[in-house]
Amino acid sequence: MRFDLSSLGVLGLAVASSLTVLWWMDQAGLRGEARAAEPAAITAPAVGGPAQVLKASDGHYWADVRIDGRTIHAMVDTGASVMVLTKEDAVRLGLGLKPADFNARLVTASGPVNAARVQLRSVSVSGARVEQVEALVVAEGLPHSLLGMSYLGRLSGFTATPTALTLTP
Repeated sequence: MRFDLSSLGVLGLAVASSLTVLWWMDQAGLRGEARAAEPAAITAPAVGGPAQVLKASDGHYWADVRIDGRTIHAMVDTGASVMVLTKEDAVRLGLGLKPADFNARLVTASGPVNAARVQLRSVSVSGARVEQVEALVVAEGLPHSLLGMSYLGRLSGFTATPTALTLTP
């Protein structure tokens, strides 16, 4: 296996991003809750065909994610225990959250933020679809949505190469 400095830099950024999200969730006491809730949320296996997500020039894997019939652009983050959506993406998806829904408190590198727990009916990337996916919507402080393990962990597998990520339902 060969790594160049660019690959190591990208790997370092991905690990830092993942650890930041885990830290947020740990500070809010959500990491254990998300894991405990996952088995109950699994109602059916992932379906569809394999999906390929190409690595972008910034070194991250960015996916067009179809959620409940609408599409957002999210960074694939294997270190995030659950999907994390920005408030702006939640509005695009028509989730209709009210201020009272943001009752979970997360501590981020930028300071504390409020989050809302949501259940997404259907999440798919190029046809690799998973039903009933848990997610968090943060009120502020997250520059982009994250496609985390509440989706990825329901697939039968995913494989990363230097140029692409393959998602297998």
